[in-house]
Amino acid sequence: MILIVWITMSMASYGQRRDTLFTEYRIDEFLFHEKPAKVVFPNREPNGEWIWRARFWGHEPQTDKALLDKGFHLVYIDVADLFGNQEAVQLWNDFYTYCRDKYTLKKKVVLEGMSRGGLIVYNWAAQNTDKVACIYADAPVCDIKSWPGGLYTSKGSMEAWKTCLDAYGLDDKSVLTFKGIPLCTSTKVAEANIPVLHVYGDSDQVVPYEENTGKLKDLFEAAGGTIQIISKKGVGHHPHSLKDPKPIVDFILENSPHEK
Repeated sequence: MILIVWITMSMASYGQRRDTLFTEYRIDEFLFHEKPAKVVFPNREPNGEWIWRARFWGHEPQTDKALLDKGFHLVYIDVADLFGNQEAVQLWNDFYTYCRDKYTLKKKVVLEGMSRGGLIVYNWAAQNTDKVACIYADAPVCDIKSWPGGLYTSKGSMEAWKTCLDAYGLDDKSVLTFKGIPLCTSTKVAEANIPVLHVYGDSDQVVPYEENTGKLKDLFEAAGGTIQIISKKGVGHHPHSLKDPKPIVDFILENSPHEK
């Protein structure tokens, strides 16, 4: 009851800033633990299945809308500046419980991680393997030393790098041996036999394949996991997704739960 009252108050403080990207759907918008959150409802009878977007709300929404039209809910909470750290994982734990209870959603959720969204998707999934149906990651950051660190070939981001190090309580030395990144945490996902799909642009210089998805793929398969890869020829970091999202949607539908 306390949680419900707190969220109701937060919704009032969030004001009238309404989403303009999913106007054809009903949307709940509110603050959850002081973070902007959204839940989009399907126009047809909901089936209890849901997809959880981790980053770039509304960017290339064709996969999200295709799943909404199949009865999925779409959920989001903004933890971008936490870079997938343990605080972000705990926020996701709380939001997961809230969404399941309030919207009667199934135990297993589809995770969608674009760019830095890959950090929270893998770090949360590694600690909640029994709650994940599958993962769709799009040009995901798999190693903070690549982006935002820029310690290899990525141009990185100095401002984001400082925020990232602060979020984890790291410095330029301790980050070099830090294991709380998808390259390491994804092995738990592989061991749990969670299906994974990565989509990437082969000209991405922001989150280069070789430093991120390429390394994760090798480690993931070595841990016994199965990962599908879709490469976009001549495409950089943006745009994410595919013009025709059918391969992504088919992957998700094939690996969606069929029970509560």
